[in-house]
Amino acid sequence: MDDHNPKHQDHELLSDAKHEVKDMASKGLDHPSTKPVLTGAAVGAIAGGLLPVVTWPIGLVAGAGYMLYKRLRP
Repeated sequence: MDDHNPKHQDHELLSDAKHEVKDMASKGLDHPSTKPVLTGAAVGAIAGGLLPVVTWPIGLVAGAGYMLYKRLRP
């Protein structure tokens, strides 16, 4: 396998994420990604509140980011 041609084409991940977030913002809860991303954000915030090292805002962003990634690259 060539290093310049990766097996997974994640070089467009940021572009895909930008379009997905714009769609989520325009369609609200009717968009299929909104509820899982909000759920991930809530779980991350709770976990961040329970863990002594991580604060809830970091957990919220991490949880939402993880679920958005899983929606884009299952």
